[in-house]
Amino acid sequence: MDISNMSIRTWAMLGQRGTFGSALLELAAGDPRLIAITADLCGPSGLERFRSAYPDRFINTGIAEQNLLGVAAGVADAGFVPFATTFANFASLRACEMVRHCMSYMRCNVKLVGLAAGFAMELFGNTHYGMEDVAVLRSMPNLLIISPADGLETVKCVEAAAAVDGPVYLRLTGVMNTPVVYRADYTFTPGQAVILREGGDVALLAAGSMVASALKAAESLAEKGCQARVINMHTIKPLDQMMLDSCRGYRLIVSIEEHSVIGGLGTAVADALLERGYAQNLLKIGIPQKYFKAGGYEYMLSQAGLTVPQIVLTVHDHLSRM
Repeated sequence: MDISNMSIRTWAMLGQRGTFGSALLELAAGDPRLIAITADLCGPSGLERFRSAYPDRFINTGIAEQNLLGVAAGVADAGFVPFATTFANFASLRACEMVRHCMSYMRCNVKLVGLAAGFAMELFGNTHYGMEDVAVLRSMPNLLIISPADGLETVKCVEAAAAVDGPVYLRLTGVMNTPVVYRADYTFTPGQAVILREGGDVALLAAGSMVASALKAAESLAEKGCQARVINMHTIKPLDQMMLDSCRGYRLIVSIEEHSVIGGLGTAVADALLERGYAQNLLKIGIPQKYFKAGGYEYMLSQAGLTVPQIVLTVHDHLSRM
């Protein structure tokens, strides 16, 4: 795909969902195997133009998420590459058994797209917040789980998912007008985390929407005399073990995610550190164990302690107690 300053700005305005639809549309022009399947979420998936351009390669199963996965598995078995879209909470919870059987167990070449993960559904409330999806799906074998940091990385993830011969869960976070993390083309490799900023005091390991927040938090921490390394952990499964090795000896490792503090990136990092025998201080920053009063996106982040000032305060306070 053409990557320019204009396209990067456009993808930022569209947000990850809109960018996903644009990326799939462009890829489909060169790959007739690509099929878009959705559980009545054509618009929220950014797939309107795809549906118009390739009506014979677009399937709407209706609000039937289990059937969405069954149809996708059948399409994959016929030699196509289906991208199946629904909200992240429905993908991981309502269709959980079908993900387990059709993607994890049978290893069907299905690309499941979890839309609006975290708090992106705003006023729809707790029934639509994707707070537990990684925790559920990370427990299943054979799944590649990737979470892009911005629009450009969303494009990279769609391209990578299409190229992988196997099941993929693509977790899309944030809303429209998202911060730009990558301002130029770069090499994206599933399973290989990316160092975005160097620092020797603490290591901030972030995924999805929280990568941009981690970069801003690092700037504020530097003003307080704390130099933070920022790492984009775009692949949550499998985790980049070599990157974790490179963080050994840091005063503190911090995981930051728009996901429950249980079962997500932070838990994956904790498991990996324990398995490798590292006596490492780890602070997990994520969505606390509670349900929330519904509101706008920034309001939801503030309730969960995930705004940049709150992240900075949490890290600084934790360091002061060590």
